[in-house]
Amino acid sequence: MKHSITQRPTSFFITAPLPCPYLEEKVERRMVTELSGIDSTSLHDTLSRVGFRRSHSLVYAPICQDCNACLAVRTVVDEFQPSSSQRRVLRLNDNVIAVEKSAQATSDQFELFSRYQDSRHTGGDMATMDFYDYQALVEETPVDTSLVEFQNEDGLLVGGCLVDIMADGLSAVYSYFDPKYHKNSLGTYMILWLIERAQQLNLPYVYLGYWIGGSQKMAYKDKFLPLEYFTADGWQDFDKRALLSAGE
Repeated sequence: MKHSITQRPTSFFITAPLPCPYLEEKVERRMVTELSGIDSTSLHDTLSRVGFRRSHSLVYAPICQDCNACLAVRTVVDEFQPSSSQRRVLRLNDNVIAVEKSAQATSDQFELFSRYQDSRHTGGDMATMDFYDYQALVEETPVDTSLVEFQNEDGLLVGGCLVDIMADGLSAVYSYFDPKYHKNSLGTYMILWLIERAQQLNLPYVYLGYWIGGSQKMAYKDKFLPLEYFTADGWQDFDKRALLSAGE
């Protein structure tokens, strides 16, 4: 993936090669820079528009040799129409209440986050995180970030979504939910909620991170159509069949 950057921070650096967490027998490398100073928000917006993602106070983009499977994608909010299965998810969760809060970690959030990791990502790096690691994930942000808590009708926490608020959209940084609610498709519901919230705020996009051809973990992102993906020529309409064919 090539990037055209109009605003340059102090410096970029390249990470050492590491095993790819999504594709077997692949090696991952990232271009990374730190968000700091009074220009953090504008820099974050600028880099997000050319395919970067935020983690803590850093933003990164993949620059893997001989692999371009990671594509930054965003849903076009005004053109989005929920599918029949997504409308079913909305009905299943019509009693779920979303509460937007400041980006501050709580013990209830961490307990739910840990149960989610144990159920969905056993053996992953996040499964070993303690409360202070989770607190850093939530609170180490130099940009406008909220933690949306999703509660059931009894006021119990059933899901959480860390969200960056950008000039042109909402960016889903990380989400998790109660494994007991897997039949409710809460992960899907949270993205549908973000799309609706972006509509209310008159924001044109919801940034969903990287869609990765061949990765089942990231396959859900191509359900929120229409999508755009970032290329060297700017944002293009997403066509899953064409992209998979090109990657063969």
